[in-house]
Amino acid sequence: MSAKAISEQTGKEFLYKHICTSAAVQNRFRYASVTAGTDWGRLTQEHPWLLTERLVIKPDQLIKRRGKLGLVGINLDLQGVREWFKAHVMRETTVGKAKGVLKNFLIEPFVPHPQEEEFYVCIYATREGDHVLFHHEGGVEVGDVDAKAQRLLVAVDEKLSEEQVTEKLLPHVPDEKKKVLASFIVGLFNLYEDLYFTYLEINPIVVTKDGVYVLDMAAKIDATADYICKAKWGDVEFPPPFGREAYPEEAYIADLDAKSGASLKLTLLNPCGRIWTMVAGGGASVVYSDTICDLGGVEELANYGEYSGAPSEQQTYDYAKTILSLMTREKHTQGKVLIIGGSIANFTNVAATFKGIVRAIKDYQGPLKEHEVTIFVRRGGPNYQEGLRVMGEVGKTTGIPIHVFGTETHMTAIVGMALGHRPIPNQPPMDAHTANFLLNASNSAVTPATTRTASFSEPKTSSDVNPAKKSKAALPADSLHSILWPLKNMVTGDWKAQASSGCSGAKPTTLFRKQTKAIVWGMQTRAVQGMMDFDYVCSRDDPSVAAMVYPFTGDHKQKFYWGHKEILVPVYKNMADAVKKHPEVDVLISFASLRSAFDSTMESMQYPQIHTIAIIAEGIPEAQTRKIIKMADEKGVTIIGPATVGGIKPGCFKIGNTGGMLDNILASKLYRPGSVAYVSRSGGMSNELNNIISRTTDGVYEGVAIGGDRYPGSTFMDHVLRYQDTPGVKMIIVLGEIGGTEEYKICQGIREGRITKPVVCWCIGTCATMFASEVQFGHAGACANQASETAVAKNQALRDAGAYVPKSFDELGDVIKTVYDDLVANGTIVPAQEVPPPTVPMDYSWARELGLIRKPASFMTSICDERGQELIYAGMPITEVFREEMGLGGVLGLLWFQRRLPRYACQFIEMCLMVTADHGPAVSGAHNTIVCARAGKDLISSLTSGLLTIGDRFGGALDAAAKQFSKAFDSGMLPMEFVNKMKKDGKLIMGIGHRVKSINNPDMRVQILKDFVKQHFPSTQLLDYALDVEKITTSKKPNLILNVDGFIGVAFVDLLRMCGGFTRDEADEFVEIGALNGIFVLGRSMGFIGHYLDQKRLKQGLYRHPWDDISYVLPEHMSM
Repeated sequence: MSAKAISEQTGKEFLYKHICTSAAVQNRFRYASVTAGTDWGRLTQEHPWLLTERLVIKPDQLIKRRGKLGLVGINLDLQGVREWFKAHVMRETTVGKAKGVLKNFLIEPFVPHPQEEEFYVCIYATREGDHVLFHHEGGVEVGDVDAKAQRLLVAVDEKLSEEQVTEKLLPHVPDEKKKVLASFIVGLFNLYEDLYFTYLEINPIVVTKDGVYVLDMAAKIDATADYICKAKWGDVEFPPPFGREAYPEEAYIADLDAKSGASLKLTLLNPCGRIWTMVAGGGASVVYSDTICDLGGVEELANYGEYSGAPSEQQTYDYAKTILSLMTREKHTQGKVLIIGGSIANFTNVAATFKGIVRAIKDYQGPLKEHEVTIFVRRGGPNYQEGLRVMGEVGKTTGIPIHVFGTETHMTAIVGMALGHRPIPNQPPMDAHTANFLLNASNSAVTPATTRTASFSEPKTSSDVNPAKKSKAALPADSLHSILWPLKNMVTGDWKAQASSGCSGAKPTTLFRKQTKAIVWGMQTRAVQGMMDFDYVCSRDDPSVAAMVYPFTGDHKQKFYWGHKEILVPVYKNMADAVKKHPEVDVLISFASLRSAFDSTMESMQYPQIHTIAIIAEGIPEAQTRKIIKMADEKGVTIIGPATVGGIKPGCFKIGNTGGMLDNILASKLYRPGSVAYVSRSGGMSNELNNIISRTTDGVYEGVAIGGDRYPGSTFMDHVLRYQDTPGVKMIIVLGEIGGTEEYKICQGIREGRITKPVVCWCIGTCATMFASEVQFGHAGACANQASETAVAKNQALRDAGAYVPKSFDELGDVIKTVYDDLVANGTIVPAQEVPPPTVPMDYSWARELGLIRKPASFMTSICDERGQELIYAGMPITEVFREEMGLGGVLGLLWFQRRLPRYACQFIEMCLMVTADHGPAVSGAHNTIVCARAGKDLISSLTSGLLTIGDRFGGALDAAAKQFSKAFDSGMLPMEFVNKMKKDGKLIMGIGHRVKSINNPDMRVQILKDFVKQHFPSTQLLDYALDVEKITTSKKPNLILNVDGFIGVAFVDLLRMCGGFTRDEADEFVEIGALNGIFVLGRSMGFIGHYLDQKRLKQGLYRHPWDDISYVLPEHMSM
């Protein structure tokens, strides 16, 4: 959601901090917030004015008309405030239909003033600009300000001046107050713009000889502008509407949503309810709530929410377990139902998201059975068959009743089943995978030519189309007057002009043709490949994507498939190069992020060849969207979006992921044009419309999802008028929703005869009027700010105007079929013969995802898995590694030995790393590292140079010592026999001997390790054997000691053999494959890196070995 209400305290804090005006704003920051837990002594210390001034106290919980409700304590001393507070705090209060508890209160200084010093000011946003309302009589009795107030529209990108304010808004204000008020209102408007407010009302604002006092304030800000306004806003808390509690689970899901590129929403309506929903898609979630309420379930509806935008398995799991946890806390006498619904996904892998839900169901199977929960599932989209199969299987294995349905079932049919209004059918077995597009429907191997260029139906002249039928009004006209009166001047009769207000550039009726070429902004390879597969199956001559723009790489080529053939698509660093080299392009599909979409779109509109831009990003601030719309109207550019999946014109062109994968394209017959055009807000619901239309008519001619934001770039009416003027379109479908007033323009168009083709229309969100408190639905624009914006009012108005309006979404398909059958019967539509599409091979990655193919893996690994939500070391999640404080030794045990080693073993490994970390700059490895570093090489090169010296002569004796001593000990040789044999064979005993240390000057590293091993190891057989060998060798020469390499080697063998974690064969194998040398390599790498950093820090120059340290031995001169 974008526009979110803030508390009065937050709004005043913003105003006092950031307003810039010559008017003297009084009582800045003089407010105190109190709750039931407030320490009044501390409060008076922080706000000493509470002890000396007369005060006002009121609840600060988004309650309208507090004065009329008797919820304001006025002109009280502190004791009076405390008594008033005690009488009201934690008291249940009814405001309209909402019941809530008063918890948060605001105390401010009382401002004595006569009535004539009270004024009213309000600023609110609309599509065309910001309206400033002012009335010279403010306060509790202000009345109907919409009818009485002076009004000034400040168009998008224009500024407000004091002269305009004085002339247009202040004609009834005393002259001595005009200058102060004009300055304050201009400052307020600038604050409103700078801090991205969408609504700001002050009633009353009091102007005295001392200055301006802001008494009561209500405000909303555009929450999507957080990334712009964070420095000024700080951390903003958005309170819930009065009558609805703020639950920690809602905050948890909001936090998940903020950290995710997907959309996750949850609102608890009645935690004790028996009907719970887990719906995919913003539009679909509203439709399911509508249907539940239509069938009488409003009192038992527990929650509203949605998940969409391809959440990961872990994110879906977290969302699902939150729902399941909530619904299994209290039992219901009738048991409970969980509706896991959704429309047909465009790009979300249904099976992947269902895996998360299945995990949650398995985790909660006990509570779910205990609470007698029945689950109903309906979904479609990529890999949905596998998702439904898995969901059905978990029902069988857990014993939880789970009923699963796919696209063959109407989207909301499961609601009637769940609520007992319709029988649960026995499901036929479904396809196991999504692979229908591998096979051609015909027996011909030849790619068929296109047989239709306009509509799938036989073309008829527009004069043959019957006008929309007038239906009987369910309500008398008078009853709608009070709802519709704010719209009396909204629609003009000049329908031949462009629908968008202020449009100075002519916009084309036809947006997409079979030759349309597009540039895709963003590295969205999957979407581009989907477009090309669609192009191919539509028998286009060439791909619709001419180029891509991606600023984060240099110019290059990206590989895609055109049917069976690989092709290259150019990728440019900037838009200027792309349009210059591809003059045939007239469409831009922008996958730019919400932060960069505004700038990239504004730049793209500078190129006259671009006629249509689809903006996919969700969360663009409304102020930026309105600037995009203004420029688009000036340039004659059609904007689809923001917050959209795009649109599709069967047989010609599709935007990005619209229409889903190829199996859905074929199932919904989107590869050739039909006779029905639609416009929707929701992307997911547009795909559901594709399915409904394909099952009830000859198919889709064109479909557009304009996006869920409050101000879509193009409107319903823009597209309805295009469809009206397109001969191939025979009937029009509009899927509107709660919020906004655009649907009334369609009513006006039908009444005035501008729209003559049959219009089937349904506005979703009818459930909103049944809820006690305001619910913000999934789309930012799905919120009614007045009665005329409710879905119920708009559906009735459309019905009265003559549109075909079903009783509910459940009946939408039936109404569409009835209208279509009438058009076929009267000859307007003549269905044509089906034309089979060409085959398109399936991508390898998707075929593998579906389990259709298998291939030997190039690599095998058994130590680490990074694919899930959490990194796993040898089966142990990384969080558990830290929680159990396993340390570096424990991690090494997991990754090297695939064992959870005992604590003493982990400590010994860490000690080995510590004692082998370095042995000074003179040894060969450190020397090489230093020389390399001084030659100006980088860290990796210098480290590698040092590591390459490790071998039998330097540092590599661990493995060799372990092998030699083990072999001798295991063969039963006495220590003396072992020494004599090695001498006889002319071999050195690895791990014996040191250049500096001796029996008289022992190596403290060895002593530290020996003390630890003797104290903690269960057995040290091989170490004892090596120490006996040392006694023999040191008797001959004192420096022939067991050195640190030898000690670690033999002690590690004892560790592997005796710790209980390995078989004898496993222990020997680790020695054989070189695991022990890894200890020296890992430890000494720390020292080498230290030497590298040391040389760089000391800024040492290039090393050159001195001549006097080199013995030059050259051969004598030889004459030939």
